[in-house]
This record gives sequence, structure tokens and C-alpha cells, in this order.
Amino acid sequence: MTNPFFEDWTAPYGAPPLDRIKPEHFAPAYESALAEHTAEIAAIAGNPQPASFDNVVLALEKSGRLLTKVEGVFYNLTSSATNEALQAIEMELAPRLSAHWSAISMHPVLFARLDEVYQKRDGLGLDAESLRVLERYHLDFVRAGAQLKGGNRDRLAAIAQRLAVLGTQFSQNVLGDEEDWTLPLTEAQMAGVPASARDAAAAKAKALALDAPFAVTLSRSSVEPFLQYADDRGLREQLYRAWTARGGNDNARNNIAVIEEMLALRAERATLLGYENFATFKLADSMAGTPAKARALLEEVWAPARLRALEERDDLQSLITREGNNFPLAPWDWRYYAEKLRQEKYDFDEAQVKPYFQLSNLIAASFFTAEKLFGLSFQERSDMPVYHPDVRLWEVIKDGAVIGLFYGDYFARPGKQGGAWMSSFRDQQKLNGPKEDDNVIPIVTNNSNFSKSDPCLLSFDEAVTLFHEMGHALHGLLSQVRFPRLSGTNVARDFVELPSQLFEHWLEEPQVLTRFARHHQTGDPIPKPLLDKLLAAKNYGQGFATVEFLASALIDMDFHTLPPGSDPMQAQADTLARIGMPDEIGPRHAAPHFTHVFGGDGYSAGYYAYLWSEVLDADGFKAFQEKNDPFDPATAERLYKFIYSAGGTRDFAQAYRDFRGRDPHVDALLEGRGLLAPAA
Repeated sequence: MTNPFFEDWTAPYGAPPLDRIKPEHFAPAYESALAEHTAEIAAIAGNPQPASFDNVVLALEKSGRLLTKVEGVFYNLTSSATNEALQAIEMELAPRLSAHWSAISMHPVLFARLDEVYQKRDGLGLDAESLRVLERYHLDFVRAGAQLKGGNRDRLAAIAQRLAVLGTQFSQNVLGDEEDWTLPLTEAQMAGVPASARDAAAAKAKALALDAPFAVTLSRSSVEPFLQYADDRGLREQLYRAWTARGGNDNARNNIAVIEEMLALRAERATLLGYENFATFKLADSMAGTPAKARALLEEVWAPARLRALEERDDLQSLITREGNNFPLAPWDWRYYAEKLRQEKYDFDEAQVKPYFQLSNLIAASFFTAEKLFGLSFQERSDMPVYHPDVRLWEVIKDGAVIGLFYGDYFARPGKQGGAWMSSFRDQQKLNGPKEDDNVIPIVTNNSNFSKSDPCLLSFDEAVTLFHEMGHALHGLLSQVRFPRLSGTNVARDFVELPSQLFEHWLEEPQVLTRFARHHQTGDPIPKPLLDKLLAAKNYGQGFATVEFLASALIDMDFHTLPPGSDPMQAQADTLARIGMPDEIGPRHAAPHFTHVFGGDGYSAGYYAYLWSEVLDADGFKAFQEKNDPFDPATAERLYKFIYSAGGTRDFAQAYRDFRGRDPHVDALLEGRGLLAPAA
């Protein structure tokens, strides 16, 4: 068998041959990659020369090239284009890969050499970036258990392996529930649904070869328009209940036992490492620093958000009564009546906006913003391999040179996880090129789950999502660091959302909207009165939006401070009762499908990070507003230098201060969400 992983990749810029890589290539590729990496680690640990930065840290950074190459492709395919063969490999590999990394981080001789370099770091004459990568490596090893002894070391490795399996199982269970459920619909059942959402539902029914003219699935981009517009209350309830039950159904994919075991293992992991609970362990290496500080921010925003949500609830109940109905507002009613009330209050119907928000134009809008801020241009390539026909590919150019490749994968389909995310096939760095200090350009992806139709029209919220993920992509594409460990988005969880959330602000800029929000049929720009209504109404419903997010963030934090053996579903109910969660609003992510937290370790005890980063991004955008220019060149240059290109090369609070000139103020967040009146 010819295996692409054992060949030099000859596509431009060393892009992966995605048209040739098959599931059967991964097992032999992983076998070779793991053996090669294990031998490299043994050589680093067994080097007879005295430990030095070059023969320990630099050697670690240069090791595992084939493994990095294989993993970059594998995990992009398992999230974006998976199938039964890939899922089986993923489940089989999860404990093995965990054991591999545990063996490295707990290698006593290797850590002893790393620790020797670390202890004499101040006398090594290292530059700031080299010192930073040394400090990060030492902390990584310590947090992974390098200082544990004997049975505790073995137990921590076993916990890591089991958590890897459980996280994979959790995600596969959620995906299975999403793909097993479809709601076929007749013409009459689509009453109230606007043309753009009808077209998407028709395309979905056709793609699934259903004997019905329309269908909705459990993808958020399919669910939310139906809940927002469909007149049939019974169908809204049916869809809402199925959507919120993902991962918690009475079937083989029920995730509750998985959650229980994951929480117990995470708590035990934290105890072994000397921490009171998992949240304390996780936040020790974050901007927040402690669960108390993260919780303080969540609760500071909770109080005004809940008050606003209760006002919104009462307004919606009044509308129901005014229409002659006598039922109480339920969660499946909220979006429907909120849309009606928005039309009434602002004379604004989001369905009027969608014809102006064509996907291709919004992609161009995000590229235009990147050009104005950072001097980038994007050149589409149709002659390079991709992993699915829907995927598009661009060269990213700055100062006349290609600095990265950008893949855009925008549509929902079977085999693709829900939600939206940024990932990469390769991170930027300057160590592992053909020559020493060659710049290895990043290969970055954006994934969304928009409903595919022709044309593809987005809601304003979906357009915000597109800009959000483009902000993440730019964080990877603009990286200019030496070491892979510090590249791009390899930063603290409560800092990583700053570049993405900050980039969202430019979507609302009139010079962006008037240029790119054009009617998909006539090409006419969005009329100013409609644009004014859109911007005036943008903070409408922020009580609901903030409360549903904060509920999930507080549940996550409470989960990871629980005593071992606690019932997670009871804990979720207790949290909602303690904070006074309105019955008419559900958490944005209920525990059984909370993949941010249980589909891996990424956002565990870290979902608060979106709000923490929003403090930074709201305050950060004010730097441009204070210049009365959303593209002020000097401010954009500081943003590029200290945030987008710097990766993890400096302390994150200091990186923000270097950009902004001071620490952030929380008032900008409250004002931006309409929860605080602007200063007079």
C-alpha cells in the first residue's frame, strides 16, 4: 500500500494530499510516528552531554515531526468528515496516544534534564522567547505529573488514558444522536418560516432523500430558524425537546454515566497533583488564576443579565396574552415570540436582513477587514486537494509573500460535528523547515455548520459566527514565532477567545456592512433604514443570550468543584436553582451534550473563558473607537504585534497591556451587551 504519510508532500507549501489520504493509512502512519517519536525522546533523555537548552528544549520542539503531521490530518477529518472507520480508529487510538504522552511527560530522566536547564535559566543568556518556551515546557511537565512518584505516577497516567477514551465516546455519542434524528415537514407545517430558512429546509430534505418537501435536523443552524419563525407550537416543542435531549436519551449513547466518570477522574487527577479540586488545578494556568476570580466575573454579569431576562420574559408573556392565548411562555416559545416582539418594537424583521447576508459576500467582508487591519489578501486556489467538495482553499498573502493557507468548510453535513471551530493542519513555526530558521507557514481551517442552499443566506448571528472563527483563523495565520509550543492559538484558554471575539466587532461597522451586505438577487446594498434598524436592535434579547451562556458557564464551574461521587444532573439542577435560572430559558449547553467541557479537556472548567475574553475584546475595540477610526493604522499595528502575531511568547495580561496601554475595564462588556447605560 502506498501511504501518503511516508512521502514528501509535493503540493504547494507542503499542503496535505487530502484527496489521497484514506482511513487505512492512519494505523501504519501512527505506528511509525509513535515509534519514531519514542526513539527521539529516548535519545534526548539519554544524551551523555550536560543538559542544555539546545539538547533538551530545542530537541523536544524538533521531535515528533511525523506524529504532528499525522495528527494534524487525523483530528481535522474526525471532526469535519468522519465515518465509522475513522471513529473506530479514534476510539482505539485515544488511550494509546494518551499513554504515549504520559510516558514522555512522566519520563524521570527526561524531566530531570529539563528541570536542570530550568533551574539555571537565569544564567543561560536566553532571549525572551527562548526563556518563555523553557518556562512553558517545565510547567507543562509539572502539570502532567512529572514530579509524582511510584503508584501516583502510574495512576495519573491511567486516568489520562481513561479520560481520553471517555472524551472521544462523549463526542461520538452526541454526533450519533444528532444524525439519527430528522423532522420531515409538509408545506403546511412550514407556516411562518421565511423563504431563506424554507430553502435550507428543502435542501436538507433533498440531501437526505426524504419523502417530504422540507426537513429540519438537530444542527443549530437548522433548529434555531424553525424555533424562531414556525407557527406550529407543537412542532416547536417537539424539535426543542429533541435538540436539548442530545446525549441524554434512553439509548446506548446516553452520556450521563460518562460525565459521572469524567468528573470523578478529573477530581482525582487534581488531588494527585496537589490541588483542592479540578477547577483550581485548571485555572492555575490561566489569566483568571482561580475559580473565585472567574466566578466573580460570571456573577457580576449574572445579576444585571437575569434582571434583563426577566423583563424580556414578562414582555413576551404580555404579547402571548395580547394575542388571545392563555398558555405560559415555554422555552420553545421564547425565540418565536422574541422575534415577533422585535418586529413590533423596532419595526425590524430579521428575515428582511437575510437576503443581504449572502455567505460568499460575508467571506469577502471578513477578508476585507483582514486586509484593512493587517494588510492581508486572499487568493483562492481550486487546483489543490481538499477533503470534501464543499471545502474552499485560499492562499493568504502579506507584503507580497504567502504567509499561510486557509481552508473554509462552511456547511453542515453528515459526519461533521455540530457548531463552529477553527483548527489547523499545521502551525506556524521556524524550527522544522528544510533549513534552520526557515519559516514554516500555517495551514488553518474554519468550520461552520450553515444550512446549505443556493444561495446560502445567513442570519446576523451566523454572520457574527463567521467573523468569530475568522478571528481565530487570523490568530493562527498571523503568528510570527520561533517555537511550535508558542505558536498561534497555543495560549491560555481565557485569552484565546480575544482575537476571535474582537474581530466580531468589525462586522457591525457601517463601512463593512454597506459594502458587503448586498441583496443576493439585485446586488443593491442594504438600505440605510434597514441597517439602522439592525444596529438599533442588536442588543435586543441580550438578557436571554447572556443568561443562557452564564448558566452553562456556572454549571461547568460547579461541576469541577463538586465532591467526588456527586450526581451531575442533580448538581446541574442545584446550580440552576441557586442562581434563579428562569424556567423559560434553558442553559445554552446542557450537560449531556456539553462537548466544550466533556468532548475533551479543552474548555473543562473553562467555559467562562468566553466572558473573560469578552471583557478584553469589548475594552480592546474601544481603542479603535477612541481614535474615531475602526481601522486606525497605529492601533491595528499594536494589535498585530502584541495579540495576533505574538502567540504565547509573553504573559497574556502583559500582552493586553502592551496593546491597550492599561488593564481592561469590565464596563465595556456590560455596555456592549446593553446591560449598562453608556456614560453621558
